[in-house]
Amino acid sequence: MIVIDTNIVLDAFVFDDPGSVALEAALEGRQIRWLATRPMRDELERVLAYPLIVKRLLRGQRGADDVLAQFDAKAEIVEVAARAPMRCRDPDDQKFVDLALAHKAALLSKDRALLCLSKRLLAQGVRVQSSFEISP
Repeated sequence: MIVIDTNIVLDAFVFDDPGSVALEAALEGRQIRWLATRPMRDELERVLAYPLIVKRLLRGQRGADDVLAQFDAKAEIVEVAARAPMRCRDPDDQKFVDLALAHKAALLSKDRALLCLSKRLLAQGVRVQSSFEISP
């Protein structure tokens, strides 16, 4: 199981980041179970309306609806997790910590506020990764 923050979703579905190829393949092949919540989808929808993102989508000849359709097809929407005792400096990122801890899922993020918690989260059984690789 994995929880993926919004910036990584953008890397994969909007920016076509070469570092996201393994993640996209694993999601497409259902090799990993991506857990998300409605507020995570709402955040993605809001971010897709940012001018920089809209320009990038237009350049790639796709729309926000295309990205949201990918999210809907690949993410498993689960209930919002209870607030974890471990706090993230960025309140917008707390939902990712809460969900990862509740399900003991890996957390995929390049966000500094989340990466700063990696040692504390690992002690609770949650691995924080800044990139995705298929384990042999």
